[in-house]
Amino acid sequence: MRIQFLSKPGCHLCDQAKPVVRRICEEFSLPWEDINIEKDPDFYEQYKEEIPVLLIDGKKIFKYLVREEDLRRALKNRRGEF
Repeated sequence: MRIQFLSKPGCHLCDQAKPVVRRICEEFSLPWEDINIEKDPDFYEQYKEEIPVLLIDGKKIFKYLVREEDLRRALKNRRGEF
């Protein structure tokens, strides 16, 4: 499972969401990438108005807000857990 957190410096919503992503990914023992969209022109063009964005296997799962219970549920569903 590939988890990508798209953000940029100075984004207060990103700063709020990042610890949630870190905590839940640690809980599931899953690696994740923190990607600064300002360093990736494709991500920047596509997501500049929606950050933070969380992609799982290339699919946008969350934008703006990432709640612990919602992320936990999404990861369990991806892994076939209930």
